[in-house]
Amino acid sequence: MKNQSVKNNLDWICVIIYIALVIMGWLNIYSSSLSSMEGTSEKQLIFIVLTIPLIFIVLSVDGKFYEKYASIIFGISLLSLAGLFVFGKTIAGQRCWYGIGSFTLQPSEFAKAATALALAKYLSDSQINLKDVNRQIQALAIVLLPVMLILPQPDPGSALIYSIFIIVLYREGLPSWYVWTGFITILLFVLTLILQPQYVILIALLVLIIVHFKSRLGDRNILLSSILFVLMSGFVLSVNYVFENVFKQHHRDRFNILLGKSVDLKGIGYNTNQSEIAIGSGGWFGKGFLEGTQTKGGFVPEQHTDYIFTTVGEEWGFIGSLAVIGLFAGLFLRIIYLAERQKTKFSRVYGYCVAGILFIHFFVNIAMVVGIFPTIGVPLPFFSYGGSGLWGFTILLFIFIKMDANKVNEW
Repeated sequence: MKNQSVKNNLDWICVIIYIALVIMGWLNIYSSSLSSMEGTSEKQLIFIVLTIPLIFIVLSVDGKFYEKYASIIFGISLLSLAGLFVFGKTIAGQRCWYGIGSFTLQPSEFAKAATALALAKYLSDSQINLKDVNRQIQALAIVLLPVMLILPQPDPGSALIYSIFIIVLYREGLPSWYVWTGFITILLFVLTLILQPQYVILIALLVLIIVHFKSRLGDRNILLSSILFVLMSGFVLSVNYVFENVFKQHHRDRFNILLGKSVDLKGIGYNTNQSEIAIGSGGWFGKGFLEGTQTKGGFVPEQHTDYIFTTVGEEWGFIGSLAVIGLFAGLFLRIIYLAERQKTKFSRVYGYCVAGILFIHFFVNIAMVVGIFPTIGVPLPFFSYGGSGLWGFTILLFIFIKMDANKVNEW
């Protein structure tokens, strides 16, 4: 009777949106890979079929299993990431995969769910108070451990995804200055690439003066404002060195093109330029399924993976693109709504992690495709080609669907 009640309480809105996105994703993969004759859509169809038993396995496991063994799952995930340095397969300069015959498996796609479980497990402890510095360090360590293993692969796209956990931690009590520090750091970095460092320092000084005089604390803020100004100035003065000596050439090129400092439509900027052309050519209603000239001509590289949304824009137009965005938005809002209804802190935190991970993938991918974010390897959930990505997102989502269904048995 207990199992029956759980089955009856599956959130079918999430399930239906998931199915719709997967089907639409496959149709676009089929269209974008039709001219290449590489069997890409056939492989993706196999991946999709294999998600069916995967979903049944995830849903058949008792909901408490994920909480009880979260730390072990996280440990196994870290070992799988570390193992890449010894047993990993290098593709396009990245050692991110395990080779299994003609297929590859990317453990970083599964590490996101494992990290979400570990973070939810840690934060669900009644003794945890994120106002405590030691607790903050421990929570951030959970997030940073997989990042430290992913960055050297190198896979900055996957590492970037983990930044969303800061928002989850903020939701659970992390002081807001962490979020503000991250936002200001990014803003200063970008401004320094656009303007001369002395101008950015002057802007920072003016902002701090305004904030100081607006503050109710008055003179007690002078020391804090002075320390902040010194730190911000030091960071601004270090940006150019970091940009020229730490960033790789292709990263610098992507930033320069994004900021309009250089134009290379035949080189590093080719992908973005072609994706903008493809999306723009779709108009309001698109050219029709399998009728996209940019798509059929293979003008957009990696169109079936990171640039899959260009096919949507060209063949389905603005209306079709809006429908896809609407489905994603509906899924995010539904997960957040369900997270707030959970009876346990573990389930609630995990739900927010799921919404955050899916959202940042969606946001960065779309922003990259339309040219307002540097080109970086971040797939569109349930749309982009790849078994690891599809399975990773499926596991991530359906663990939460199982938790939500199991809340009828929670007290």
